[in-house]
Amino acid sequence: MAKNKASGILETIEPQERLRQLINYSNMVQVDPHVPPARYYRSGLEMVRMANVYYEEGNFENAYCLYLKFMTLFLEKIRKHPDFNGVPASMKAANQATLREVLPRAEQLKEKLMEAYKQDYQTYCIQLKKLQERQKTKADDVKKPGATLPVAPAEFITAQLPGPIDDVSYPDPNLTSPSVATLPALPSAPPLDDIPAPQPVVDRTKKPADLNPSDYKSGKLRSVVVPSKVMTLFQEMARGNTARNVETCGVLAGKLERDELIITHMILPKQKGTSDSCATTNEEEIFDYQDQHNLITIGWIHTHPTQTAFLSSVDLHTHCPYQLLMPEAVAIVCAPKYSETGFFILTPNYGLQYVANCRQSGFHPHPSDPPLFKVAEHVRVSGAATLQVLDLRK
Repeated sequence: MAKNKASGILETIEPQERLRQLINYSNMVQVDPHVPPARYYRSGLEMVRMANVYYEEGNFENAYCLYLKFMTLFLEKIRKHPDFNGVPASMKAANQATLREVLPRAEQLKEKLMEAYKQDYQTYCIQLKKLQERQKTKADDVKKPGATLPVAPAEFITAQLPGPIDDVSYPDPNLTSPSVATLPALPSAPPLDDIPAPQPVVDRTKKPADLNPSDYKSGKLRSVVVPSKVMTLFQEMARGNTARNVETCGVLAGKLERDELIITHMILPKQKGTSDSCATTNEEEIFDYQDQHNLITIGWIHTHPTQTAFLSSVDLHTHCPYQLLMPEAVAIVCAPKYSETGFFILTPNYGLQYVANCRQSGFHPHPSDPPLFKVAEHVRVSGAATLQVLDLRK
């Protein structure tokens, strides 16, 4: 099982409580009624694709996280969407088939992770006891004649390994749905010499939001690798439109590999553009191509023929669904007149929710303080990364 460098905190939580906190966190999965349900169904397919990659790589924690997120979304949350009844029967049927595959795999992973949690906690208790004994030995040594005054030993947690966790059942996907969870990556127990002084109290009141998987391991989003060819090829393909002061847009797709999102394909769909906007048409062609090549949507790219690189009010609303469905989704803006390229995301702590709640359309004013978008610091441009291009406009 793939493990991450431990902070030494999770191992202090009893396995039963550790998993329960993550199950409680799952209730935070929400469906925006203003995002078409078809987008969620598309996102669900890509969610399972990413989960399968994590599973194959042996990263069972992240795989479990995404499988349960998928289950939460489609066993419960999507049914509350006001347009749920309008979802095509074929789309629902395909989703139900995927659920039937995911349910037993999630149950299997739950058992694996619970066992790993128990091992982590048991290792922590053993290491804690050894550390306690070492400090006691040091305390005894300073009591000998000629020794310095003893230092009061630190307090330690003493706990017993809990029994088996209560069963978490997963019902038939055709029936009412359960509350399920997202699960961040499982850290390994630290080496004995690296154990910090144990905390005397474990905070059981930590809010579920503090267990956000996107920030759980490192405090940062997963890296997005952008081939440098993306910008050069895209601007070349948009040259005709740019000369006529018409925007061009494209979809950026790729794969998940070793916890990095790598853009491998750039798709230019059929589209309609103006001097300050661009809209895709015939999106089914994009979906079919992505399904054939097992691709994940990672973001989008567009030009500003006569303006600098930034996100306009229309751009903010275009990008919002991308980022709601994938926190790392990036918007790339090419401004050839000013030789600028910008990599942007909505600010996660403010802009994303503000734009999601905004009901205005077309160009309209937005507040600039606090900012609604920022530079995407999780983007890494690579000159070595390969890229395939599909131009569906022809």
